[in-house]
Amino acid sequence: MLRSFVLCFLLWMQALPAAADPPRVLVIGDSLLASHKLSGRSVGDYLETYLGTEVTDRSTVGARMVYRMPVSGALGLSIPQQYRGQRWDWVIVNGGGNDLWMSCACRACARRLDKLISASGTKGVLPGLLYRLHQGGARIVYVGYLRSPGIGTPVESCKTVGNALEARVERLARQVPGLHYLSLHDLIPPGDLSYLALDRVHPSAKASREIARRIAALMTGNS
Repeated sequence: MLRSFVLCFLLWMQALPAAADPPRVLVIGDSLLASHKLSGRSVGDYLETYLGTEVTDRSTVGARMVYRMPVSGALGLSIPQQYRGQRWDWVIVNGGGNDLWMSCACRACARRLDKLISASGTKGVLPGLLYRLHQGGARIVYVGYLRSPGIGTPVESCKTVGNALEARVERLARQVPGLHYLSLHDLIPPGDLSYLALDRVHPSAKASREIARRIAALMTGNS
């Protein structure tokens, strides 16, 4: 009797579906995602909590999409070079803001924007990276930048070209299955400084937590 029970139990256990492996998640990008890493309150840190799985975070403060210095680029300042190694199930990515703010210095921004991503959304350095992620089998979330309604910021002059960048990414996302554009345009309530760091450019830890929550909701289909 006991042997029969044990045998039936073992057969039942074998028939159960195997537990799915946890998703392999990579975060790449600039300071929007990298802020608060040292204190363990970055977007990647909070994303681990929300997803309940390990997140590899290679995002780097000051990183750009176009970066030609090989050594520091390999150390993280080139966003495309942050993507390497194993296959990933999900890649969370942002970028382009430093290219526009630091590189064009409010001059020739249209040319720089076109180099990052064409008006059609299909050509440029940024679509090249996103296509590369897609060909690697990953689902992708491109995270847009913070807006600051009712708050003056040092990057206010970049607002128009920044909006154009994201409109082009959104256009591309509508054409590519598995590529999601996550806008943060409504994250900060008008005049609310609690979502910004003291420099009024980067996210506060509170904002990083909320960004991670929105990413996790999109990934799990709860958005």
